[in-house]
Amino acid sequence: MKKFLTWSGFRKFLNDVHLWVGLSSGLLVLLICLSGTIYVFNTEIREFSRPEMYHVSPSTNAKRLAAEKLIAMVSQETGGKVVSIKIPSDPERSYVLTVRKPEESRPGENKEAKSKGRAGETSKENSGKRSGEKAEKGGSEKPGPPARGIQYMVDPYTGQILGNSNEKTAITEFMQLMFSLHRWLLLDRIEEPLFGELPNRTLGSYISGTATILFTLGVITGMVIWFPRKIRSWKNGLKIKWDGNWKRVNHDLHNSLGFYSCILLFLMGITGPQWSFSWYREGLRKTLGTYQPEGAPKPETPHSIIQGTGSAKTLFIGDFISAANKTLNYHGDLTIALAADSAEAIVVNKVKTGFFAPVASDKIYLDQYTASVLQSDIFSAKPLNERISASIKALHVGDVYGSFSKILYFLACLIATSLPVTGTLIWLNKMKKG
Repeated sequence: MKKFLTWSGFRKFLNDVHLWVGLSSGLLVLLICLSGTIYVFNTEIREFSRPEMYHVSPSTNAKRLAAEKLIAMVSQETGGKVVSIKIPSDPERSYVLTVRKPEESRPGENKEAKSKGRAGETSKENSGKRSGEKAEKGGSEKPGPPARGIQYMVDPYTGQILGNSNEKTAITEFMQLMFSLHRWLLLDRIEEPLFGELPNRTLGSYISGTATILFTLGVITGMVIWFPRKIRSWKNGLKIKWDGNWKRVNHDLHNSLGFYSCILLFLMGITGPQWSFSWYREGLRKTLGTYQPEGAPKPETPHSIIQGTGSAKTLFIGDFISAANKTLNYHGDLTIALAADSAEAIVVNKVKTGFFAPVASDKIYLDQYTASVLQSDIFSAKPLNERISASIKALHVGDVYGSFSKILYFLACLIATSLPVTGTLIWLNKMKKG
């Protein structure tokens, strides 16, 4: 016990912990990090593979059609109801109109568990999370959120539908495969339960979540044992001796690259398990002071003030765009959620664009009859704990400061993929010496 309390004894203990959590989770971490590395640029890869869906080439002096006309054209062609429209600031990008078909569920309606067969990685992620929660709690399926609908990419100058989010290509199938590997280790693709009555998707999330917790423990212990006993020895831990033998280079790659990426790896690791375990998600929210127990009343959203008969004037989407840009006075993309009835407010989200632009959106509620601001939800005005809580997913996937943070996360995740390999080689070399 006395030896353990010394720095060298404690360091040896942490070194053993680092070794065994690394060996026990190494293969899983490699698969999770490799798929995560690829998935960082999921949106960019999809858009690169189908540029005709996301980019338009307007002729000189061409003008965008009125949003109302685009909505009418898309509604007629799809047979559904347009519930939102995304208006990019870039004049050479397509609009995105979300369409909900009549047969899709509405808010408050009971929704069957339809996670299988849903298209799109977002739908699969959310449905997987709900099924996992159900399995853990043993309860029955509860009313879920409304269906997300299908996103249609539309040329704003002609009204032509360029494609939709349900279309499958080799690239979309590959990216979905990477997402499945990252979240469920591909177990969601096996129909027959492998472990009792536990759904394979839930089993996969438990395994990946456990591996991620072990990975985070490895990052923490690795950082502690990285610190040298003497300050003047720090330089050795910050550089790679490329002219050394392969064992020395391998050791330096593990040691130095692990140090340079440790902060981002910690953020990835500490946020990841919340999609696997409800207890972890609850604990994370409680730590941040943003936890809301199940069944707690949600804050009421503002409603439009219904005008008297004959006194209400017709407002156009352009009026709401002007009102939103006046309140949110910066360059960015707008997403307008249309009112479903005569009492709902128009909800406008705006997000900045650019290489270093923060991706957190600001939200305002507008009266559908007057375009006056009923409520504003400015991200930067929120307390720090609420901003962190709202950014859990962004902190996990690197979607924090535009392409800049994505590049950093890509490099960090690439390093994370190499750590199980370089770490195992270090262990094997020590075993040979022993």
